[in-house]
Amino acid sequence: MAARPRPSSDEAREALRDAMARLASGDQAALEEIYRATRVKLFGICLRILGDRKEAEDALQDVYVNLWQRADRYDPTRASPIAWLAAFARNRAIDRLRTGKVRSNAVPVEEAAPLADETPLADMLLVDAEQAAQIHKCLAALDDRTQGHIRAAFFEGYTYAQLAEVADVPLGTMKSWIRRGLQRLRACLEASEAA
Repeated sequence: MAARPRPSSDEAREALRDAMARLASGDQAALEEIYRATRVKLFGICLRILGDRKEAEDALQDVYVNLWQRADRYDPTRASPIAWLAAFARNRAIDRLRTGKVRSNAVPVEEAAPLADETPLADMLLVDAEQAAQIHKCLAALDDRTQGHIRAAFFEGYTYAQLAEVADVPLGTMKSWIRRGLQRLRACLEASEAA
């Protein structure tokens, strides 16, 4: 059985845009598609702001519950679906900070408001579960250090700054390691797609 070709980032963005439109029309199956395509990225955003896995899981649940109720507010002419959802997740996490019930690992609310999303490629790399197996195979081909940093950044929600601190290296060095690792990962994925 031939493997299904991996969708391009444009195809993934269009599929997400379509799912958002269907969700706004009340299509429950669209919510599952959106969840599969965005959960890793949005969880990373919530975790980075809240600093606690349980709090981030609760915030992520709020995101999808609120999305179900407010999907009709998405305007594709103003933002890409992932950018809108990322802002939505960031706002949900900040709302949780403002209630004052979040554990002490969270960033102060005034620092969370301008917090940038530092997870490039996550929405492209994790479009669906079928691709995840190929990604993990290509990740396993990387050296242990690079593999560990990429996994921590993209699957566990660590920021580059946190990883640099743990590895005791400058932030620029960590960014370079991850950037080179992502380039090798992309080359592996492209080679497997061409095969």
